[in-house]
Amino acid sequence: MATLTADGRVLQVQLHGDAVRAVTGSMVAFTGAVQFKHAGAGGGDGMRAALKRRVAGESVSLMECSGSGTAYLAVEARQVAVVDLVGDTLSVESESLLAVSPGLTLDVKFAGMSGISSGQGLATTTVSGQGQVALMSEGPLIALEVAPGQPLVVDPDAFIASRGQLSTSFVSGVSWKSLVGEGSGEPFSIRFDGAGTVLVQPAER
Repeated sequence: MATLTADGRVLQVQLHGDAVRAVTGSMVAFTGAVQFKHAGAGGGDGMRAALKRRVAGESVSLMECSGSGTAYLAVEARQVAVVDLVGDTLSVESESLLAVSPGLTLDVKFAGMSGISSGQGLATTTVSGQGQVALMSEGPLIALEVAPGQPLVVDPDAFIASRGQLSTSFVSGVSWKSLVGEGSGEPFSIRFDGAGTVLVQPAER
């Protein structure tokens, strides 16, 4: 089984005759017999996922890395982290997804009405199954726990991913940017209720 290992700002992918899906153009080097081919905007999960992405106004262009050897992946020197899934689901801000190991399913989750913001965090890519997911962030990821009765409010530009039994809503009129005069459009933040973990980055896009 292919393994994903984060090494600072680079992801090392060990391939053993299998394949992983990664963001198109993220390969910076490889050793061994590794091939790369386009996997489509829907992540290779069929027309349904591709159609939902178009409706949501987002597209994740992925390539398939297959063969035997080691591939090194990176995008704009962003920090890389690997999350292990054991039959659960991770909701990821699409621009933060770097790679997924074999056997994982990608789809789109709607989390609000489009057009009320710049689009960050409204429709996330969901990754389900058992395997590994590589994420990118501006600086090291910060894991924040959400407990029943203790909701978490997050700036949409800081949101990277979430997992667990969480519901999402939007708090309009609250924005860190609006306090310093940098906001544009309708300010809002994302509120998480339930039980789970939210991953955020320490720098905004």
